[in-house]
Amino acid sequence: MTRIQLDEDIKPLSEFRANVASFIDKVRETKRPVVITQRGKSAAILIDVSEYEALLQKIEILTDINVAEKQIKDGLSVEHENAKMQLLSRLEK
Repeated sequence: MTRIQLDEDIKPLSEFRANVASFIDKVRETKRPVVITQRGKSAAILIDVSEYEALLQKIEILTDINVAEKQIKDGLSVEHENAKMQLLSRLEK
């Protein structure tokens, strides 16, 4: 995802309401999120669908890595040769 540009990508809710279609077009074109403010405070973020899906995929990968590191720490890992033998024996069946 392209980084947010603070001077362009933070907009008040009133401006968003008046120009929804152009905001969506801008997000699709730039791949940058738009922060929508309400009463001067951040309230929501508009993000391109493909960028959102990419973020979810990254989160899933990082979660898998975190689980694997915990399993290794807890002694639940399998040595390479042992894993290889297990896989080959399953393939032979």
